[in-house]
Amino acid sequence: MDRHTSADEIQGWFAGRLAEGWFVGPPEVHVDREEILVIGELADVELGKDASDAARAAARQARTDAFREETRESRMRIADDAQHGFGRAVSWGVRIGGTERLFTTLALPVMTRLRMAERRTLDTLVAAGVARSRADALAWCVRLVAEHEGDWIAGLREALEAVEKRRAQGPRLH
Repeated sequence: MDRHTSADEIQGWFAGRLAEGWFVGPPEVHVDREEILVIGELADVELGKDASDAARAAARQARTDAFREETRESRMRIADDAQHGFGRAVSWGVRIGGTERLFTTLALPVMTRLRMAERRTLDTLVAAGVARSRADALAWCVRLVAEHEGDWIAGLREALEAVEKRRAQGPRLH
């Protein structure tokens, strides 16, 4: 195993390593060059029909906190093994009742060259209080594109995954 291990192989590895009963169904495993993010669905809380939204939210938060604490040692051991084998950091998250909560994840600096018009856009977002810095403004722009062009980006990801699978089927260069 190494940095060249496919996303499918990594997903399979995690499926084999995670304890039964942690999640309802298989977890989502997202992979990029630096990080592996594992997101599992927790069983939703069962409250009476008359339970308020606040009570439901509090119960879901408590279930998330309990999962995080009770599985910490096992998750850390799995993450250490994965980091050693795949050369990437491992982050965790859960989804419950339609709400996703990510535990410690990477926030990496990205170098880019921007022309004046692009810098002015970022500076406008900072001056208007939408973002605290140019870096924050750029992250905001990326989230906005992902939100509004999500289907298009998902199609690109699927195409790239198909290319990765095809490469994995081809000859290996040593």
